[in-house]
Amino acid sequence: MTTIRQRRVEKGTEAAEDQPSEEKNVKPDGKILSDHTGGKLWNILSVTVGGIVAISLGLLTSVYVATLHENDLWFSNIKEVEREISFRTECGLYYSYYKQMIQAASIQQGLHGLVYDNKTESVRTINILERMNVYQEVFLSILYRILPIQQYLEPVYFYIYTLFGLQAVYVIALYVTSWLLSGTWLSGLLAACWYVTNRIDTTRVEFTIPLRENWALPFFAVQIAAITYLLRTHLQPVRERWTLMAVFIATFLFSLTWQFNQFMMLIQALALFILDCFDMLPTAKVTWLYIIQISGLLLVCVLQFFNSMILGSLLISFNASVLIARTIQKNLKKGSLLNRLGKLILHVLLVLCLTLLINKFIKKILNLESDEHIFKFLKAKFGFGATRDFDANLYLCEEAFGLLPLNTFSRLSDTLLFYVYVFVLFLMTVAAVIVAFRNLSGSNQVQFMEKMEECTITLKPDAAYNLMHTVLFGCLALSTMRMKYLWTSHMCVFASFGLCSTEVWKLILKCIHLYTSQRMHVIKYSIPIITLLYISYKFWPGIMDELSELREFYDPDTVELMNWIKSNTPNTAVFAGSMQLLAGVKLCTGRTLTNHPHYEDKNLRERTKQIYQIYAKRSPEDVYRILRSFGTDYVILEDSICYERRHSRGCRLRDLLDVANGHIMDGLGENEPDLKPSLYPRFCEEIKKNLPSYTIHFTRVFQNKTFHVYKLAKHK
Repeated sequence: MTTIRQRRVEKGTEAAEDQPSEEKNVKPDGKILSDHTGGKLWNILSVTVGGIVAISLGLLTSVYVATLHENDLWFSNIKEVEREISFRTECGLYYSYYKQMIQAASIQQGLHGLVYDNKTESVRTINILERMNVYQEVFLSILYRILPIQQYLEPVYFYIYTLFGLQAVYVIALYVTSWLLSGTWLSGLLAACWYVTNRIDTTRVEFTIPLRENWALPFFAVQIAAITYLLRTHLQPVRERWTLMAVFIATFLFSLTWQFNQFMMLIQALALFILDCFDMLPTAKVTWLYIIQISGLLLVCVLQFFNSMILGSLLISFNASVLIARTIQKNLKKGSLLNRLGKLILHVLLVLCLTLLINKFIKKILNLESDEHIFKFLKAKFGFGATRDFDANLYLCEEAFGLLPLNTFSRLSDTLLFYVYVFVLFLMTVAAVIVAFRNLSGSNQVQFMEKMEECTITLKPDAAYNLMHTVLFGCLALSTMRMKYLWTSHMCVFASFGLCSTEVWKLILKCIHLYTSQRMHVIKYSIPIITLLYISYKFWPGIMDELSELREFYDPDTVELMNWIKSNTPNTAVFAGSMQLLAGVKLCTGRTLTNHPHYEDKNLRERTKQIYQIYAKRSPEDVYRILRSFGTDYVILEDSICYERRHSRGCRLRDLLDVANGHIMDGLGENEPDLKPSLYPRFCEEIKKNLPSYTIHFTRVFQNKTFHVYKLAKHK
């Protein structure tokens, strides 16, 4: 088990371009007076200063997380095997392909090894580029090989510095999005500060560096910034085309770097669909965004050798259905309120039915079952029947896939982020409901809206999109903790935008009959500045203490295991064990695996369930037969799994296996009526007794406080 121990140290313009401004002095014919040349110069100066602040904050954030990583592990001082062990679970698996490409005799040989890989899954040859999103590792390894930096920078540092550098891109994208929405870079500054001070809930890059989301989320943030700019009014055609190109590139890179891209973009497509139905976004731009999503995903599909999971994604089916339904229902946005509501309901039902039909048809044609575990998990999670499915329960029992803990909100409230977010969300939601009602009512039913004109603001398309985005991703985060990082980072953007927004403060002041232009501007700038001063005063000392705290990586048992494997087993040896540990075995030793943590394949899921019978109540003959069917030479048993106490009864791995096998679980507690006692004791416990029925098949060759390695006999 890995621990982090204390290190022993010996003493010795705020307004962006194209943003319409209500404060401009305009002639009756619409031309800006010539004395506004000074205003243009001020805008240029403001944009320059804001840009410098954005880049500076991005770079500082990158240095900050890199320093935390170094201080936490003493990464520069530990051995290479310890560095590699620090890339836990699937992180180690992904990094192993970067290492494999670096160590290959040539780039061509490295690529051939990935396309025809027979070491990731024993007795099978798989295409890594088709199965996994590892093009970033391929690109980075090629870049490292061709750049003249080998003498100055180790491969591992080139890798982690790239990821930390992407954090700079992430923060700059959040900053720019907030700036675009509010018209002031003060909003971007506040968003970046909130992102850093809420680091525990906004990112985990410093301790899960190679995780796919750490590659993907910066590009997702860039895409959101580009969409925000695209949805602005009065955008010139040339700039619109360049912005569409930026959206496409960001969408493509996001899709290429994360296997869950299709689900995130499906939520994004739902946001666009809802807003388009209520006539809150320009239909032409929404259509372009649907097409960009489909084309970006299809391009990734081609690069991943026509990965069937992408072709069978709900996103492609949904977007295609929306475009087809629009063609069928041409006069969707005309008529009275009741007439439009009726058309809208029919439109939603038509899109839903078409999506299900198209998706089912594609999956039937492709015989696609790679993502069925996700739908089983969702079905069980939201209470549509209990399940004994091993894969679904494996997800359900993990804290990361549970509901968002309540203590998250207390942490977010400490920085005032959550309070401001809820305040802005409430106001913007009220405004959105009013605007949606007005749009659906049409010109004949606007008297009610005219009565409320004093307190009503017009919700701009870019603000409407970000509102729906934060609502939908908030629902996702509340239901699944692992996805909170998609929400909390955007929460920083949305809250800072609201606090610096002219429209928000104008709405509030008009509703309480205190509005003047001067008062609104004083509040717009003073409250964000006061918030920034409060955050700095409260959290700066803590950040400094955090940066001065020195620890070091400490996991002697795993280091001993990896060193033993490298020294005492042949390079062709095949190892079985837990998914998490085997990823480290591949990275540190290069040995062949029976299974691994990349779970998006039906055959691998079934294989993993079979391998995990080493922790179930099965006979030694059964376990031996299963392991040998996958070519296993050595099996690694972990006490932390065999005698697990991290999860409660019913969620321990051995319990999941017992229920899936129809056996009664260990310990006090209820069991389902149809479960029966097993005829055999638990394999991982009984094998340690060295009984003849076990030693005939398994010989212990390594043991420490955490791991037990057994060599399988090769019977004729």
